[in-house]
Amino acid sequence: MILFPNAKINLGLNIVKKLENGYHNIESIIYPIKWCDILEIIPSKKFSFSSSGIIVPGHNNLCIDAYNLLKNDFDIPPVKIHLHKLIPIGAGLGGGSSDAIFTIKGLNSLFNLKLSNKKLFSYSSKLGADCSFFIENKACFASGIGDKIEFVSLDLSKYYIQIIYPNINISTKEAYSLISPITPKTNLKELVKKPINQWEIINDFEDPIFKVYPKLNEIKHYMYDQGALFVSMSGSGSSIFGIFNKKPNISSRYSKFTFLSK
Repeated sequence: MILFPNAKINLGLNIVKKLENGYHNIESIIYPIKWCDILEIIPSKKFSFSSSGIIVPGHNNLCIDAYNLLKNDFDIPPVKIHLHKLIPIGAGLGGGSSDAIFTIKGLNSLFNLKLSNKKLFSYSSKLGADCSFFIENKACFASGIGDKIEFVSLDLSKYYIQIIYPNINISTKEAYSLISPITPKTNLKELVKKPINQWEIINDFEDPIFKVYPKLNEIKHYMYDQGALFVSMSGSGSSIFGIFNKKPNISSRYSKFTFLSK
């Protein structure tokens, strides 16, 4: 079985409140994009996990955690999992969370476990705050710690979405250490109903992250100079995406990792 776990972008990201457990309540519009990893799952006599492409740091991986979650409940047979990593790590694109959920969905199909989406949501909460988005994998308003999903009507398929990853890995812990939560003054669900060039949508991470990594601000302004209707950092960074009416001609000098979707 071969699967293609896709990335996401955040259209706005409000950090609303810090919780006693260290997590934060957020508000964000999350949108799927077609930048994908490649995930292979095949039955095997012994469980194994391997990866290629972009180097995955450490020995643990959310794909392994996902397999173990299901094995604890269903005693599924061993599998061989190979992940070819194409979505940059520490980029705010949700690649690791997507890999985990696609692993669970793949195992659900491979072994005919007949898990409902409601059950998949319960597993996703054990893997990561933003994992639940990838179960339905469509535009949504996320709140809570990112685990509360409300689907929204948003279609960007007629636009070009250009993403530049400047080869800067920003950890979530680092990003949140720079943030002071604040109650948002605007409603994201209402803002995205406006024409894109009128979006007054803010990612709360941008100002503090841009002070530490000014190159990101440079990329944002460059994209606007190239005719973007809207530009923002995704998640806690460091990817910068722009939404264009026409196919942009983005200089490759900004990164070896670029992606264009329509």
